[in-house]
Amino acid sequence: MKKLVALTGSGISSESGLKTFRESGGLWENYDVMEVASLDGWNRDKGRVLQFYNERRAQLRNAQPNEGHKGLVELEKYFEVHIITQNVDNLHEKAGSSNVLHLHGQLTEARSTGDPGLVYNIGFNPIKLGDTCEKGFQLRPNIVWFGEAVPAIEEAAVVASTAELFVVIGTSMVVYPAAGLIDYIPRSIPVFLIDPNDVAVPVYRHVHFIREKAGAGVAQLKEILIKEYLSPQRG
Repeated sequence: MKKLVALTGSGISSESGLKTFRESGGLWENYDVMEVASLDGWNRDKGRVLQFYNERRAQLRNAQPNEGHKGLVELEKYFEVHIITQNVDNLHEKAGSSNVLHLHGQLTEARSTGDPGLVYNIGFNPIKLGDTCEKGFQLRPNIVWFGEAVPAIEEAAVVASTAELFVVIGTSMVVYPAAGLIDYIPRSIPVFLIDPNDVAVPVYRHVHFIREKAGAGVAQLKEILIKEYLSPQRG
């Protein structure tokens, strides 16, 4: 099986009803993005930050995978699919994807503010002021905020560098270091980009654009890939 690597962003989850901060002019569910997604915002008002992510976690409880997520699972019948996602939701896992790498953390996890190695699966439960790890440090969302290092980026670069097919779904390609992953993929491999909006990609890349939302776009991608890479083998 060919190795297909998909880089997914908020555009794939928006079809499941999860709002993105970029579509609301810097406000994310009525919160200023930098106040709830930065270390400075955390230091200024921990309660507000916790409330924001508690609300997102509660919203996620009822969110269901859409056709985009399900389509990527379907592709596992034909390809070795690896997903690198910028999303902090668990919809790829809910859909049944086998290989998911979260670049920016996971909403259903908490971690210690004093020992980043202490990470806890909290499901959809809230984090409150006074909730601590076993070492006594306040818990925070296990989310990579703006300005923080992305610990999983090195693993993601290795995955991208071994891709035989590369797909970009629902991401603006302006948030680094995730956007830089396209520089790690072999220059000879096909790149597909699924997004209804214009997305800037390096000029040296030949990209097959599918100008659809994720659900319809992944369905088109499946047809293209099966016809291009599997039909001759089936004879």
